[in-house]
Amino acid sequence: MIDSELQTEFDNAKRIVFLTGAGVSTASGIPDYRSKNGLYTNDKSDKPAEYYLSTDCLRGEPKVFWEYEKSNMYYPDAKPNVIHERQAEFTQKRNAVVVTQNIDSLYRKANTQHLVEFHGNLYNVYCQKCHKKFDYKDYLKSMYHENCGGILRPDIVLYGEGLDPVAISKSVEAVSKADLIVIVGTSMRVYPFAGLIDYRSQNAKVLAVNEEPLQFGFPFTMVKENAVDFFSDLTVTV
Repeated sequence: MIDSELQTEFDNAKRIVFLTGAGVSTASGIPDYRSKNGLYTNDKSDKPAEYYLSTDCLRGEPKVFWEYEKSNMYYPDAKPNVIHERQAEFTQKRNAVVVTQNIDSLYRKANTQHLVEFHGNLYNVYCQKCHKKFDYKDYLKSMYHENCGGILRPDIVLYGEGLDPVAISKSVEAVSKADLIVIVGTSMRVYPFAGLIDYRSQNAKVLAVNEEPLQFGFPFTMVKENAVDFFSDLTVTV
């Protein structure tokens, strides 16, 4: 059972923001990046995974980029787990926003109402030449737009690219207005996402749900628990 004081924190919050990362989706069968079994640590390719997710690879070796994305990044059959679903419920019934580093579209599948995809979405695909949008299924079959000869790509932020200014402004606004900030599935070590916490209000309460303890230079509540268990027990009160 969830601690009654923690449940009360959610019940009393006026504005909630969830800051989330790859750990949220591991329960849905999608590997994270930096853990023991993550994409970056388990990669057996000739070059680091960061290269295959970079503008250098996309521009210099577009076929290599496409093959890597197709083989390692897409999990179209994955379904939202209880973490996605409960957070989505908060956005549906309460004044809550999800700001996620995840690009796997599971928050969309969970019908999250107020969502900022900080690093984009793999399932938004477009032609780099004519900018026409494509179904991701077409992209998995071919990297080319037959009509114009352009090369397709997913609309995600690659290494070497800048972030979407709109995503940044929406994220900063959500964090700055929140009185409860909940960190889930991320170590908050990768910038610029980690820097979002610096925009919090002095009066905001910060809660981190993670099996491994996190370290921050400010007061916060650390819940050392599996996030699936925590969000299974959490109730969305209206």
